[in-house]
Amino acid sequence: MELNNEEVLGDYFVIKAEEDGVNVIGLTRGAETRFFHTEKLDKGEVMIAQFTEHTSAIKVHGKATIQTKHGTIVSE
Repeated sequence: MELNNEEVLGDYFVIKAEEDGVNVIGLTRGAETRFFHTEKLDKGEVMIAQFTEHTSAIKVHGKATIQTKHGTIVSE
């Protein structure tokens, strides 16, 4: 299955912190993938974010529930 930009750009995801100090790190698109934005969430906080032309991936450090259109993931 091949995805084009219209199918990927604009996808939303939800991250709910299950403990204090969960870090959410945005990674850039392009020839070099780099960290470009970080957020720190405390237990119970929810972040709703979106993939854009600048954001190609996220990294979640800490215990959190991540929801996307593809399903739910619990990080440990």
